[in-house]
Amino acid sequence: MKKTSKMPLKLKAVFCIFFAMLLFTSCKKAEESTDYTAIVTDGEKEAELTAPPMVPKPVGNRPAMKLKVNMEIKEQEGTMTDGVKYTYWTFGGTVPGSFIRTRVGDEVEFHLKNHPDNKLPHNIDLHAVTGPGGGATSSLVAPGHEKVFSFKVINPGLYVYHCATAPVGMHIANGMYGLILVEPEGGLPPVDKEYYVMQGDFYTQGEYGAKGLQPFDMNKAVKETPDYVVFNGKVGSLTNGGELTAKVGETVRLFVGNGGPNLVSSFHVIGEIFDNVHVEGGSMVNKNVQTTLIPAGGASIVDFKVETPGNFIIVDHSIFRAFNKGALGILKVEGPENKKVYSGTIQEGIYLPEGGTIQKMPNSTAAKTAIPKRTVTEKIKIGKEIFGTTCFACHQSEGQGIPSTFPPLAKSDYLNADPKRAIKTILHGLSGEVTVNGKKYNNVMPSQNLSDDEIANVMTYIYNSWGNNKTDVTPEMVKAQR
Repeated sequence: MKKTSKMPLKLKAVFCIFFAMLLFTSCKKAEESTDYTAIVTDGEKEAELTAPPMVPKPVGNRPAMKLKVNMEIKEQEGTMTDGVKYTYWTFGGTVPGSFIRTRVGDEVEFHLKNHPDNKLPHNIDLHAVTGPGGGATSSLVAPGHEKVFSFKVINPGLYVYHCATAPVGMHIANGMYGLILVEPEGGLPPVDKEYYVMQGDFYTQGEYGAKGLQPFDMNKAVKETPDYVVFNGKVGSLTNGGELTAKVGETVRLFVGNGGPNLVSSFHVIGEIFDNVHVEGGSMVNKNVQTTLIPAGGASIVDFKVETPGNFIIVDHSIFRAFNKGALGILKVEGPENKKVYSGTIQEGIYLPEGGTIQKMPNSTAAKTAIPKRTVTEKIKIGKEIFGTTCFACHQSEGQGIPSTFPPLAKSDYLNADPKRAIKTILHGLSGEVTVNGKKYNNVMPSQNLSDDEIANVMTYIYNSWGNNKTDVTPEMVKAQR
């Protein structure tokens, strides 16, 4: 057998040390040059998709990876408001469509399926995509078929997606829009609650509240005169059991989009101030904002901390849309009162301009202040003036209300059956579904900041008008319910 030469022990040790140093240096350089926003891992993960108002779990501090999105298009009949049906075209079976959550650098493999029962071809344009048509040119899919395309998300932000099949406006107007979030490296700052809210305007052949299945009206859409402006696809989606919820002291983040197709949204939460607003869903953050503008086809991220309990009303502050077309929701906050932040009513008084004095009623001790004794005729006269400035917009000049939105006061079985309940409604507000004269209404009436005397006068006017039962409401009756 031939003998092999052996390396001297000292030389072997030196070689091992040199090799180890070289390997360490190479690894360190590779580590320093790693750009996790550009990495796609060998693994593949199915993206979590959620229906509104929920959102998927935060991305956190994970590296970029490959995500597989499975989304099905469904054309289906749904409820716009009580007694009103509409045929929605949807991504994932909801309006808005499923929420997609990604991270900068992710590679998304998108599987778009068109249900075989659908009648029309559709596609998807994601504003987060850098590429022709935002994916629309690669995703046109006929009923019963599937299209697959992929893209890398490059820019962080909150982006709208929508159908871009001709006529584009009609597809969007029927509900084909949603949001895709691209989180920055390291994720968004944590908050206690996150929700998904998206506004849209709908155009029907019947007027607001007209019963039955309502077809889309192209003429109204071209004129930009919607019958409904709503959050999450229908009137009352965020009320009557669908309220967003939080507890006092929690931080809340709303991912807010505007599908349009036409109107710009003036997004506002009554009684809250946005601590942070990601302007147009991008990287620029504005602070201490009351109302933020969201363009059609745009989005915004708003964060705030809730300091006091109560129902905080979410609106498009183009305010007739909120109270007359449906753009209204509720954030319900529970927990202990914080008198340092908001005291509630601390005194009540009667303003007497003739005498130039104010009679105060500190801490609800109304009995200590004399309230003028009035005849029914005097109450009706004063009450009519109060009605004209406080109640007229919603309940209309003859107490007829607004169909499907605000109930009638004229010949109202709800009012006439229980004056105490009616008083409580004015004092404390009312939300959720009520039945008046055999018809259901689902909206919000905020509590009214009126004195016992004012409430007595306006209610006496209402009860003595429009065929009601002529109840004479006194300040004492109001005080007993306060």
